[in-house]
Amino acid sequence: MAVELPKTIAEYFAADRAQAAGALLQCFTENAVVRDEGNTYAGRGAIRQWKAGASQKYPYIVEPFSIGREGDRTVVTAHLVGDFPGSPVDLRYFFVLEGEKIAALEIVP
Repeated sequence: MAVELPKTIAEYFAADRAQAAGALLQCFTENAVVRDEGNTYAGRGAIRQWKAGASQKYPYIVEPFSIGREGDRTVVTAHLVGDFPGSPVDLRYFFVLEGEKIAALEIVP
């Protein structure tokens, strides 16, 4: 089921699918913060390392299927299938946008 995502969030998932690190980083503000698997990554340099590590460690495919709001956050629920313990899993992506960039992203089961 296709879900209509805001432009920046759609670009994030498209870049993730294509494993296009440069395009993915352009979705974030310079000082963006990502929280994933109990770790925090602040700034584009740390986000680049996080994404490179996650992509190399576990090949996966992510498919967003639901979108909603919680306060100032856009919540996208996606189905994640890959070569990792617990696959498949549905994850919630909490995006905080600043203009047309991602200022914060938290990924939780």
